[in-house]
Amino acid sequence: MNNKKLAVIFPGMGYHSDKPLLYFSKRIARENSYEIIEVNYKFPHKAREIMNDKIRMQEAFETAADQIKEVLGNISFEDYSDVIFIGKSIGTALAAHFDNELQVGARHLVFTPVPQTFDIIRKNAGVVFHGLDDPWCPNDIAEAKCKELELKLYTVDKANHSLETTHTAEDIRNLKDIMQKAEQFILQG
Repeated sequence: MNNKKLAVIFPGMGYHSDKPLLYFSKRIARENSYEIIEVNYKFPHKAREIMNDKIRMQEAFETAADQIKEVLGNISFEDYSDVIFIGKSIGTALAAHFDNELQVGARHLVFTPVPQTFDIIRKNAGVVFHGLDDPWCPNDIAEAKCKELELKLYTVDKANHSLETTHTAEDIRNLKDIMQKAEQFILQG
């Protein structure tokens, strides 16, 4: 087995890989010798236009999946000793989908999942970060599904779908804590 390691970044709608959660996770992975692949996709609707609309959410998922299928289909995942899928929002569902479809067996770093993520992700696949004021995923779903699927759940009090609160200083402290936990997870590989 070789020592090549890979981190694949799955952004959210409007939350690209230059925003804090993905930006710093990507840097941590790179600092720990992970090759980085970022998948990108464009959506026909804005995030606020699909919230609570299952049909549009499914359309957004399918649109993104079609756009990244070729990129991921050309990767020889078996060439890597460790693969981490780092996702944000809809990207967490896409990561779980491709993990299953391509039989990758990736570890998952899940930032603010959508409920559909829990319908797809493997049992004991990784860690989940969830804001307790996240309008996209009810707390009871995140807690119950993480328990059922044996996913480590970290919650952030008063945090929204970007794991942010209304106080910048608090957000900086929270981000430091989140990235320390993300780094611990990445280093397990």
